Amino acid sequence: MINMAVLNLKDIVKYLIKITLIIAIVIGLTKYFSTVKASVAKRAEGLEEVSFTSCLDVTIPGIASDKQDKQIEETKISPLEKMLYLNLGMLNSLNDKSLNKKEEDNKQTNETDQEAKQDIEEPLQKAETGLETEVQKNNVPEKYTSEYKGVKIRNETKYKLTEEILTPNVTVKKDNILIFHTHTCESYTPSEKYQYKQTGNYRTTDRNFSVVRVGRELDRQLQNYGYKVTHSETYHDYPSYTGSYENSYKTVTNLLQKNKNTDIVIDLHRDAISDYSYAPTVKIGEEYAAQLMFVIGGNISKEHPNWQQNLKFAVKIQQKANEMYPGLFKPIILRYASYNQQTAKGASIIEVGSTGNTMEQALTSMKYLAKVMDEVLKK
Repeated sequence: MINMAVLNLKDIVKYLIKITLIIAIVIGLTKYFSTVKASVAKRAEGLEEVSFTSCLDVTIPGIASDKQDKQIEETKISPLEKMLYLNLGMLNSLNDKSLNKKEEDNKQTNETDQEAKQDIEEPLQKAETGLETEVQKNNVPEKYTSEYKGVKIRNETKYKLTEEILTPNVTVKKDNILIFHTHTCESYTPSEKYQYKQTGNYRTTDRNFSVVRVGRELDRQLQNYGYKVTHSETYHDYPSYTGSYENSYKTVTNLLQKNKNTDIVIDLHRDAISDYSYAPTVKIGEEYAAQLMFVIGGNISKEHPNWQQNLKFAVKIQQKANEMYPGLFKPIILRYASYNQQTAKGASIIEVGSTGNTMEQALTSMKYLAKVMDEVLKK
């Protein structure tokens, strides 16, 4: 009888332990899913910041960042909850619906960028005129197929560029200038002053070190001359590079609806070729500036019948640049793809330097581009 009593007591203890574990697991799961629900709601409101680590989690699903690990440790959750958090994090990274809410992400990142921007921006320097210029040698030869009064054009289409097509007899409204970036994450060779962590080959989601920073400089230079400027910093190539032009088309058309008197639309890029050391540069006075290049889209899609106006406007700007700062621009490239330039009379892509250039050189070229544009537009 005594042995039977001991055996029953052990069984009771086992049952109590099992029940305790079940209760603990239920409580843990309840807390976890409450946390997940709050996190998802927060993400849906666009309050999560876009960071380098979040870019990695999207690009390579399942890799948990150090930041995530720290957050897990700070909340002091159990090993079971941590394991569930990481596994479900893999599924959350595939949730395209929340990732595609770019405007919400941009709103949060803009606030972060605006704070950091104050520490990076230099005092405004206006461009001087009458300076000597010299194009620096590089390992990529200059190519062009035709020339109009000093403006060189590389025609990659079958269009015959007549004098009538190239004559810059075009007038544009200057009430508002629109600047945006189809490839928002394009960046440059890091320099001592502009060090940054890349999220790809010469790419970063940090707008303080991408081509967006160059757009900010052009924005404030033009505003200094009295022009109204709308500068969109919206991501169009993040989290996915595919569909960048479709994304930027939506941005541009929406902005043009709000600013109907806009003829000048600039898609500011950074050029890229297979040679990452390529750094097209011109020395202006004692400064080194990244060379610029217009890329104009043709009419192969039959949706861009007024492409010649875009070309004329590019020729007009480049003619004045050749007069003021010879070598600031490389030959204009004419291609079939429309590049969303059907949206405005004076639309263009402007490539600012290449991967081998530094941010300093790109910012310097904006000072001279703004001066040239002012000389053209104020007449």
